Amino acid sequence: MNAAHTSGTGPSSSATGDGPPPVRSAWPRPVRPPEDDEGGPTRYVLPLVVRIERAEPPARTDALETASRAVLTLLADERTTADDGEWAKPVRLWEERGIRKVVRRARGAEWRRAEALPGLTVTGRTAQVRVFPPVPLDDWPKDLARLQVSGTDLSDPEPPAAPADGLPVLWLNPELEMSAGKAMAQAAHGAQLAWWELDGTARARWRDAGFALAARTAGAEHWAQLAADGGGLPVVHDAGLTEIAPGKTVAVDGVARIASLPPR
Repeated sequence: MNAAHTSGTGPSSSATGDGPPPVRSAWPRPVRPPEDDEGGPTRYVLPLVVRIERAEPPARTDALETASRAVLTLLADERTTADDGEWAKPVRLWEERGIRKVVRRARGAEWRRAEALPGLTVTGRTAQVRVFPPVPLDDWPKDLARLQVSGTDLSDPEPPAAPADGLPVLWLNPELEMSAGKAMAQAAHGAQLAWWELDGTARARWRDAGFALAARTAGAEHWAQLAADGGGLPVVHDAGLTEIAPGKTVAVDGVARIASLPPR
């Protein structure tokens, strides 16, 4: 699930008015993919695995929010942020070469094997998502490569409530039909764009708030305002490699509110 991009109280984790303001570049600086040892860029992907047990599948909205918080948890982890952190280099290369994310599903023994691999598990109200450091696109760990990607779909038992006041909100494009796995990746892209917008103080505040956020599908009129060129919000543009045509998928509203979130 690749994306090109332009540039808003979740549950705790186990690891853890006049219209919208103009679209800015999602990248914090221009980047050129560095060369690998063979003379060409190695493409990286961020693996996520959602636990879907047959008897107790997670709710769709909670899965989207939990996947988003999982990615933020990895980005804030010392293994990523420290210069000598074991995840620092793969995360840097992945960010430089397109923040592709792929969501797979697991249950039972598959989930236990996934949990044994280096990564972080984040738990929502009903969802569990494990995120792993980026890997080369053609060199997945065997226990992740065998997991299913297609057909990862979920539903909400009842329509989600309006987002709580003060939260950043990941607004999904109402015109798109996406599987839960695809939507999870898109929501997580949006959360990452919001992270890039923040300074160190705001990032720490968001972390201390448990990366509180909401994911919702926008109404058609609201979406037109959110995604308007010149609106100033971080907006995810999907490259159209899977499920949907290239275009805007998620707009992030309320990034400025992150600095005022209370600790969890």
